[in-house]
Amino acid sequence: MIVCFGWRQFLLFVTLVFFLTHFLSVMELHQDSNVKDPHQKKQKKFNHLVLGPPAGEGLPNRLQCKGTKALNKIQISTSSNISNGGGGVSFVTIFTVYNSSVDVKSRDAATIVGRVPYNKVERSMAVLNTFINFIQLAMPESNMVILTDPASRLPLKRNRVTVYSVQGEYSRDKLMLQRIRSYIAFLEKKLEDHSREPTQKITNFIFTDSDIAVVDDVAQIFNKYENFHLALTFRNNKQQPLNSGFIAVRGTPDGILRAKVFLEEVLNVYVTKYMKASRMLGDQLALYWVVKSHTSFDEKTFNKAEPFLEEIGGASVLFLPCLVYNWTPPEGAGQFHGMPLNVKVVHFKGSRKRLMLESWNFFKSSSSSSTEDHDVSVSVSDMLCLVLSSGRTKYDF
Repeated sequence: MIVCFGWRQFLLFVTLVFFLTHFLSVMELHQDSNVKDPHQKKQKKFNHLVLGPPAGEGLPNRLQCKGTKALNKIQISTSSNISNGGGGVSFVTIFTVYNSSVDVKSRDAATIVGRVPYNKVERSMAVLNTFINFIQLAMPESNMVILTDPASRLPLKRNRVTVYSVQGEYSRDKLMLQRIRSYIAFLEKKLEDHSREPTQKITNFIFTDSDIAVVDDVAQIFNKYENFHLALTFRNNKQQPLNSGFIAVRGTPDGILRAKVFLEEVLNVYVTKYMKASRMLGDQLALYWVVKSHTSFDEKTFNKAEPFLEEIGGASVLFLPCLVYNWTPPEGAGQFHGMPLNVKVVHFKGSRKRLMLESWNFFKSSSSSSTEDHDVSVSVSDMLCLVLSSGRTKYDF
């Protein structure tokens, strides 16, 4: 019995040692993986173009590509013809620079796009200039207004571009809130201008993010849909069906007033309900809350990518599909399943700013090497194949 009892103790001891050794090994492996994960995640953001299979292959009415060569062409509006579009329209965006003066010449930790090095401020300015470049290509008769912090000194001297200072809070975590306030302040100024000069020429406004590329004349919405005061873009996304990166306002006194009142309601909802939301989501959540709070609105209309009109709080609101007017390079399987041939606006959200600059460089390179009678829509289509093939990639900025 004593021998049997001793063996039991020995076996229990061996089992305990084995269990503890295995447990400690698992814990060490888990800790190592936690240490390595942040580094691995950083490695997933690339500092050079990475191409993959383009979304939408074989689907009808979608851009088809072989590498960066378009097999069909996007449908550029004949009225704009990339030569005389955009008359009577001003694009308005909010922009500021952070952490340093725009006069900084340091090349420390410079980002290189093509062969050009950029520090952080120069990189932001490059995105803004590319935003302007795309608009002036697609709608050369349009104007641009940059709403900014009075403390910012933007080295921006471009034709048809005006810098307009609006006092406010431009910190990163408050920028989306400030954007609504700046839009409202700008519309108030335009109402004052109309009251002083009631016979002045009507200018329509399109408020956008500065990381978009306009690839066709979007001014046509003001003629095609004559009865709206403001326009929003929507997508089939139950949590965030509205995107605030594209808001069109008819430039009549009535249109400006109703858009201002609408945005004031959005601002109030933002401040009272969504101040704790992610800094990039609060305005979109507030926008959706204002829309869905009106009993006449049917959320099922977001299921189809077709424009529709709704009366929201006394304003006639035109809802335009993001698929055409606010298209984003696909993530994962791709919400939009490729790029429609009638796409007008491409939105380089998130970690796609490098792709925006690379796309413009690609367009300039391909169009400059073409003959004088070259169809510009071919170069634009090829460029969009680059976007379509690279949209799933996360870049370093």
